[in-house]
Amino acid sequence: MTPSASSAPSEQESALAEAVALGIPAALSDLGGLVRIPGIAWPAFDQSQLERSADAVAELARDTGVFDEVRVLRANVGDTEELGQPAVLATRAARNGRPTILLYAHHDVQPPGDDELWETPPFEPTVRDGRLYGRGAADDKAGIMAHIAALRAVSSVLGDDLDLGVAMFVEGEEEYGSRSFARFLSDNADALRADAIVVADSGNLDSRTPGLTVSLRGNARFTLTIRTLDHASHSGMFGGAVPDAMMAAITLLATLWDADGAVAVDGMTSRETDTPPYDEETLRDETGLLPGTAPIGRDSILSRIWNKPSITVIGIDATSVEAASNTLLPEVSVVISARVAPGQDAREAYRAIESHLRANAPFGAGLTFSDLDLGDGFLVDTTGWAVEMTRKAMADGYGVAPVDLGVGGSIPFIADLVREFPAAQILVTGVEDPHSRAHSPNESLHLETFRNAVRTEALLLARMNARSTAS
Repeated sequence: MTPSASSAPSEQESALAEAVALGIPAALSDLGGLVRIPGIAWPAFDQSQLERSADAVAELARDTGVFDEVRVLRANVGDTEELGQPAVLATRAARNGRPTILLYAHHDVQPPGDDELWETPPFEPTVRDGRLYGRGAADDKAGIMAHIAALRAVSSVLGDDLDLGVAMFVEGEEEYGSRSFARFLSDNADALRADAIVVADSGNLDSRTPGLTVSLRGNARFTLTIRTLDHASHSGMFGGAVPDAMMAAITLLATLWDADGAVAVDGMTSRETDTPPYDEETLRDETGLLPGTAPIGRDSILSRIWNKPSITVIGIDATSVEAASNTLLPEVSVVISARVAPGQDAREAYRAIESHLRANAPFGAGLTFSDLDLGDGFLVDTTGWAVEMTRKAMADGYGVAPVDLGVGGSIPFIADLVREFPAAQILVTGVEDPHSRAHSPNESLHLETFRNAVRTEALLLARMNARSTAS
């Protein structure tokens, strides 16, 4: 499908498209340099690498020539004395009544996991089959470079006519829970305040079709400990009369889903809305679902992912297979990650899960809940001028009409943006496609998608530069 508005581009936009194309090789080279820096916010990893990463991003921002000021900053974690990870804040003031746009991305990445599962080293950027492989190549160092490359192109074409206000905030701990995000916003509210906010940390429908994310599920993550004995006992001597913690855990956890694999917790809601066509074959291709293994849930597949809750057990502490012995376990701990339908309060959903687990605890097993982490979902108001301008820029930048997307994952800090800047229009975009494998081994960036994303953002910036805040 081609864009609905097919008028010939202006001389300025033709020059902008040429500037984007000329700048892509340098942008990809700089992206490769960022991928080589293993900046991981988990305390077990070398924290000096996050400082290297922040400094590298700050230097890229300075070199655009766009910003009046570029700083590497840290904020406190909540009301504690602990400092969060280094973030980059770059700003330029709007001139001549033009609006201000805030560009967000993050420079920290997920741990690589097992290096043996990577076809090439995770921090050695490698191009093959039209994709750039490496940890952070898509999530979210490509988001950073989409901002930088678009700013380079716009600055080279507009020069002194660039009146748009621009703030760029590149966070350093998004993958670690954005612990200092809310405090960073409040500490730097005046510098970050904007008419529109582009959050470049989402994805597209596929490698050709751009998407504007209009809904995100929330999240509720916690640790559940199940205890049935005050000490371990011989499974041969007492098995059959004494319930061990593993038996109780398996029995209890199984109640969270019905026979179709859909969430079976009273009080967790769903959102009703139409979704684009998406079949089981596509799901299998994008996820690696094994032959013979059936999908779970009911209704349309995208509705299950975008609009319904899900519950996943993502970690378990129990005796390993290697160390297994004939023992009744007294205690088992699991980490539960629930995704909450857009529109439902995350705390309300957590309370429903906790009530369900307490009501269904088998054999009188003792339950302890800890390490609760909550994040609310997000629904975009799609009536604003910036939303429409973004859709048009996507259509022209990709050559394909965009679709409105829901996303099954969560970006909890968007709730902080909404709270701190209620008047701003929030535009959730991204450079990932369904084969990017973010958070997984062999993460990659589709290079043509990256080119289209840069072209789109450059068009958006240039068109916002022509808009008066009085419009």
